[in-house]
Order: sequence, then C-alpha cells, then structure tokens
Amino acid sequence: MSTTQAAVLARLDARDDDFSIALDALLDWEGVSDAEVQTRVSDIIQAVRRQGDAALVELTNRFDRVDVADMTSLTLDQARLAQAYEAIDSAQRNALDQAAERIRSYHERQKPSSWQYEEADGTMLGQKVTPLDRVGVYVPGGKAAYPSSVLMNVVPAHVAGVADIIMVVPTPDGVINELVLAAAFVAGVQQVFTIGGAQAVAALAYGTETVPRVDKIVGPGNIYVATAKRAVFGQVGIDMIAGPSEILVVSDGSTSADWLAMDLFSQAEHDEDAQAILVSWDAAHLDEVQASIERLLPTMERESIIRASLAGRGALVRVDGPEQAVELINRIAPEHLELSVASPESWVDQVRHAGAIFMGSYTAEVLGDYCAGPNHVLPTSGTARFSSPLGVYDFQKRSSLIHCSAEGADRLGRIASVLARGESLTAHARAAENRLNPDGDR
Repeated sequence: MSTTQAAVLARLDARDDDFSIALDALLDWEGVSDAEVQTRVSDIIQAVRRQGDAALVELTNRFDRVDVADMTSLTLDQARLAQAYEAIDSAQRNALDQAAERIRSYHERQKPSSWQYEEADGTMLGQKVTPLDRVGVYVPGGKAAYPSSVLMNVVPAHVAGVADIIMVVPTPDGVINELVLAAAFVAGVQQVFTIGGAQAVAALAYGTETVPRVDKIVGPGNIYVATAKRAVFGQVGIDMIAGPSEILVVSDGSTSADWLAMDLFSQAEHDEDAQAILVSWDAAHLDEVQASIERLLPTMERESIIRASLAGRGALVRVDGPEQAVELINRIAPEHLELSVASPESWVDQVRHAGAIFMGSYTAEVLGDYCAGPNHVLPTSGTARFSSPLGVYDFQKRSSLIHCSAEGADRLGRIASVLARGESLTAHARAAENRLNPDGDR
C-alpha cells in the first residue's frame, strides 16, 4: 500500500487495494467499557441506591478532591446561577444570550403537535404529544468546561415543555466555572448539583434524599458516565452513548489549507481519542493541508492533545473524485461533516449518513458547536446511520388516541376477533366480540 506516515498524521489513498482494511482500523473505537470499569460503575450505582446522599458526599469528596460535609455544599439554586450571570463580563453575557436565542429559535421549529382525525363511522384516532416531567442534564467538568453543552441540552428541553430541569456538573478540586453556571441561568435550569461521574448518573436515575429522580438523562461525559448511562437505561431514558468527537472534511481544494487545518484541530483538541479526517481528490491540496498542520500545530495551546489525536486517529485521504468521496462519507457516517466544496447543495441529497452537515468554505464546524442554532449533541462512532441530533422530540413522548363509536367497535371488533383467534388468544377475541352489534353483518 502506498500509505506514508506524515510527521503528524497518516496519509491514505482510497485507490489502494488494502485501503478498506486501513480505514476500518482508523475508525475502530471501542465504545463499550471494559469489565473493570463496569464493575466500578456498578459498585458506585449500588452505593448511591443504598446510601443516597451519604454516598454522593463520600464519592464526590473522593473523586473530585473536595471536602464537604453534606449535600448543602453541593447544591446551587437559581440565585447562585443569577449571581454567576451578573459576574461574567458583558461580552460573555451577550454571547450566551445570542447563542441561546438562536438555539431556541431553531428548536421552536421542531415542535410536533398533537393531532386526530375522525373516520366515517365516528371513530376518532389520533396522537397526543406530552413533554417529559423532569430531565437531568449532565455537563462535563473535567478537561474542559462546556457552557455550550448547557445551552444545547437545556434549551430544547424547555422548548419541548419540560417543567423541571436538573443539572449536574462535577467541580474537580472545588473549582466552579462561572460561565457554565451563567449558561445554566440563561437556559433556565432550576437547580444545579456539583456532582459528577457515575454517582451523578445514579442519583438522577434513582433519586436520593436531595437529588430528585428524573425521567431522562442527557449530556456527554467520560467513560464512567457513559457506562453508568448504559447501566441505568430502562430505569430512565437516555439520549445516547456518546463516543469521541469526530469531523470529516471533504475539500475540492478551493478552501484555505490553514482554515482546514484549524477545522481539524477544532475537534482533535477535545481529547486524544477524537477523530479528524480530511478527504480530497487533489493531491497537491492534501500536501498543502499537511504543511499547514505541521506549521500551525506548535502554536496551539492544546498541542499535545491535538498531536495525540491526529497521530492516533487522524488521516488525510486521497480519493478518485467526488463520487468516491460521497461513498466514503456514507461509510464513515461522521458526527460532523464539512462539505468545503463548490455548490455543496448538490451534495446534500447524496449524503445519507451524517450528524450535521456544514456547507461551503465559510461554514466552519465550530459555528455549529456554539451558536448557529442546530444542536451540537450528535451521533458518533457511525451511529448517524440510525440516530439523529438531540432535539425537542427527545424531551417529549407520544400517546396514541383511540375512541371507537359503536359502529366502529363492531367493524374493528370483527377484524380483531379473526386475528386473535388465529393467535389462539381467546380472551382477546371475546373482549372484541363483546362489543359486536348482534344484528350486524357476519
């Protein structure tokens, strides 16, 4: 294979015979935690279920290196959130307000409505849309703080009509990020608990003396959070099991190589497992991007993380042309897809699998992370094949409505009776037959 190893990341050629094997190896990421992590998470969940607040205090002191006596010290009310909002500078307040409004405006357009219709015999059928009662939002607080994650998870829940939104955020070493709390205020969070990890997920799923039990848990976290979410699923709903951040950029060579290098960095700087891939059919353009990466990387504050991400899971991929690029897009099913090409609109119908599609040279993925409006909580690790971005619909549920008239009960009952007896479910059949019109047609 004519694959070469650049100073920072791999160069792959889709025309090579063993490209498919190389691509599978590049994309491989094990999203399921190992047995040791699962055991530790299980122990934490059981401790929270048995001991409630006492377990939360003990685990938070241990893992976040704090020293608190009870849950009072780990609870923040709306007044504290308002204080944070007033404390940040005016530029940050303005940015939060504008981003929240754009996210709210976009998600308002997602709201489904209840509906019903009446058949000729008077039978009514329909659907009732109801918001969830209470939602828990997990906000990471480890390697970086994410006020944008607060907005993206909370605002759609509010738009959906959720009445009670609880936020949890870890504060390692007792350090509280005021911008995260300000974002919670802007988004309309009712209460914040400064707890994290598997213990926070367990508290939200089962409830404690202080933390209320929720109906659904949303928001990203580390492997312990993801494992805990998987473990409590069924007890509560969850949004998804999120893997590392991903970006796939397709470029026709017309976009600045420096711009594209920074777009790749923007995802690679999340963590060492993040994935950044650039695809082009212009070999000289790939060389230019590679040179930009190597020149710009030493200027980045998170250079070591970016370098590890690009070396481990990044690639510059040469393809034959646009058609092969589209095939690659749909095979990878990326979380973020940048179509840095002329006339990106002509590509969209061919893209079947992508979490979010950023169209044209001026549309950097980072705009979607913060303020464009669509949600930045997206399917990862190829799950865009069957999953969608977080939205209003994730905070609502649907109930079917059925109201039979006497005539409708007779008409439907005769059908149901035949099918029920075919399944040897006699009680089903007789329940339907009880409502038949004895003078009706057999």
